[in-house]
Amino acid sequence: MTIEATLTSKGQTTIPKEIRDSLRMKAGDRMTFTLMPDATVVLRLKNKSLTELAGTLHKKGRKPVSVDQLSR
Repeated sequence: MTIEATLTSKGQTTIPKEIRDSLRMKAGDRMTFTLMPDATVVLRLKNKSLTELAGTLHKKGRKPVSVDQLSR
């Protein structure tokens, strides 16, 4: 997906709605910007909590560990 945006005189821009919707972004979400050597900028969301990530890592043959067990 490629969508254009404009930079304001204050150095601000709006993340296009299609991108925000695809990433399920909401007001208050945190993100990082990484400048790559080829001038590509990588945006990463930093808003995922431990409970949202629960179950995303699973190793075959291992029993999943609950968030409550992790916090002990």
